[in-house]
Amino acid sequence: MARPDKAAAVAEAADKFRGSTAALVTEYRGLSVKQVKTLRRSLGDNAEYAVVKNTLTKIAANEAGISELDDLFTGPTAVAFVTGDPVESAKALRDFAKDNPALIIKGGVLDGKALSADEIKKLADLESREVLLAKLAGALKAKQSQAAALFQALPSKLVRTVDALRDKVEQGGAGTPAPAAEDAAAE
Repeated sequence: MARPDKAAAVAEAADKFRGSTAALVTEYRGLSVKQVKTLRRSLGDNAEYAVVKNTLTKIAANEAGISELDDLFTGPTAVAFVTGDPVESAKALRDFAKDNPALIIKGGVLDGKALSADEIKKLADLESREVLLAKLAGALKAKQSQAAALFQALPSKLVRTVDALRDKVEQGGAGTPAPAAEDAAAE
């Protein structure tokens, strides 16, 4: 029979897995309490970094429908439960791991898809959501400007062509008989 405190811990961890957009699994062996506290601050409000018990967390992940992480729960393990932008959290973990080689990113899960450590590093190399949205908005604005210029060019080209034809007709137009000359030749 499971102890009530362990059952509560499993239920809480399962809720965290379900409520997170991503869960990034790390090994923190060799980090001091001060360094872990610094890591938690660098993640900000975007994620919760929790030192976990492997067996209980494996059970919680399976209850949440995530079985891909089972192999990652060995040794001293901590999980960053990401509720905001996963790119920012991946960047924070990557940057912290550069300064503190004792932190090892093992892998994780993003929207139900398992991620390897290399995929998390690639995720960290992405630009933030705001930057990508700004680039998209700039591209859309450029396309609208091109379309506006095109739509403006068509009527102005038509006006220039009509003006050129009118000038040609008024000057007697080389190669085309004037309307009065045609009437005189017909009589």
